[in-house]
Amino acid sequence: MARKLNHDQKRALRAASVARFVQQYARKSQKGVEPNDRRYDRDLEATIRKLPPEELDRLIREDEDAPDSDN
Repeated sequence: MARKLNHDQKRALRAASVARFVQQYARKSQKGVEPNDRRYDRDLEATIRKLPPEELDRLIREDEDAPDSDN
């Protein structure tokens, strides 16, 4: 049986999805290769377009606020 996610877990999952989308969307095209070869979730793109700018900014910056586990 799947466990339900709490509010913080849902927000973290959503922020991770947005971060992954931004990384895939912003990737530069390869030289000499089809410029539209980038793959990303079109449904997530539509959802992101509907978000208020403040919410999108908060989701993108949430990943920056997290402390690095490397240090």
